[in-house]
Amino acid sequence: MSYDAEATRRRIFEAATAEFAACGLAGARVERIAAAARANKQAIYLYFGGKEKLFGAVVRAKVDEVCHTGSIDPNALGESVGQLFDWYQQHPELIRMLLWEALENGAGPLQGEDERRAAYRDNVRDLVGSGVAADLDEPARTRAAQDWMFTLLGLVAWNFAVPQLCRLVLDEDDERAALARRRTAVVAAARALAAQRPMEASRPS
Repeated sequence: MSYDAEATRRRIFEAATAEFAACGLAGARVERIAAAARANKQAIYLYFGGKEKLFGAVVRAKVDEVCHTGSIDPNALGESVGQLFDWYQQHPELIRMLLWEALENGAGPLQGEDERRAAYRDNVRDLVGSGVAADLDEPARTRAAQDWMFTLLGLVAWNFAVPQLCRLVLDEDDERAALARRRTAVVAAARALAAQRPMEASRPS
């Protein structure tokens, strides 16, 4: 039987995603990733260059995945945000890894920071191209689109960053019931935001 390098890479990636989401970068162990992936440690270093680079690759890939799942459409903001909410509910590992990254890395440089920043710049350009803050001149228009996107991401992501608060504040014993309520509320809030001129406060006084 021939060695399938791509299948090995895929298994390592999937095992690393689970390990990093559960333990963070500092707590993750290459030995556990290798065992879960049915691979040897040398393959991880060969394909990814070590634990830190593997963590960066996993986070970048998950961010790319959510970005390509569906763009934020200002003309159908409720539907776009609802799809984003559903993706995060189905893939809680990204929020967990971002939280670990924030706790462990602080304000320091991130693995793959330039590539990740470039991807978000592409998203912002798409928003500007779709008409967000069209009444503003540059660079205020781009800044408004950046603020708008970050607000929407926070509106969705907070529900999965602190599921215990979601359950407690809403006074629901069932986490799924709490998230269903939150999805309805988040979509309604996004539609209310879309009905207003985006980030009017960004206009210089």
